[in-house]
Amino acid sequence: MKQYLLSVHGAVDDMPPPDVMQEMFDDVDKVNQAMMAAGAWVFGGGLTDPSDATVVRVEKGQPMLTDGPYVETKEQLGGFWVIRANDLDEALDWARKATVACRAPVEVRPFQDEPTA
Repeated sequence: MKQYLLSVHGAVDDMPPPDVMQEMFDDVDKVNQAMMAAGAWVFGGGLTDPSDATVVRVEKGQPMLTDGPYVETKEQLGGFWVIRANDLDEALDWARKATVACRAPVEVRPFQDEPTA
């Protein structure tokens, strides 16, 4: 089986009210449970606010740390799943469920194949 990343993207300045947020959490938990029951679940999690980020980059050959997101943008990564799926169509089926549950766009990308030794 191939692994896929389902990443949730959302508008930073467009947070829903707490009651809607709780509904989203509940709906995402249902998708998580379905993924686990189907054997598709590898790992998943939500991320804190982009302002909590620390970026590590190389400048003049030395690692430098800066606070805040890597880029200033209206959309940021809000969470993700790593799943196992037989093919892209199966991964897209999970993404359809995920986008409804989290009420945000979900990008689907396959992991690169591991080199064989």
